[in-house]
Amino acid sequence: MDPITIILTALASDAAKPVLSALVEGVAKPAGDVAQDAYNGLKALIKRKFESQGKSDSATILDKYEQKPEKTKALLEDELIEIGADKDEEIIKLAQKLLEQLKPQEAAEGKFSVQISGGKVQGNIQGNQGNIGNINQTFN
Repeated sequence: MDPITIILTALASDAAKPVLSALVEGVAKPAGDVAQDAYNGLKALIKRKFESQGKSDSATILDKYEQKPEKTKALLEDELIEIGADKDEEIIKLAQKLLEQLKPQEAAEGKFSVQISGGKVQGNIQGNQGNIGNINQTFN
């Protein structure tokens, strides 16, 4: 997956529902706590990045994305790209950590793999039809 897709997937309310259900039911409490901490940390980090760049309205878009992901996805995606979240190693790592907690099988298969170094992003794109291929992108 590309970095923005990983971030959006990690933030999607559907991804967080299993964690919240587990917490409410008391099932898998330690794993649920780790995932909830990762989710809260990711959200807080993105909000801080928005605010540091004078985009406090974008933090509201992030909150709305939890409630209506399909209606706000394109807008949040644009805002994330504008602040450079797709190149921010810390944001991407937190999103990957969250997805590893929520979807361990897919994480083990390498679906959420992205490497960032020296302004380069590398990842493996996988879709429902199987492996689509590798992606390499250089940022200046």
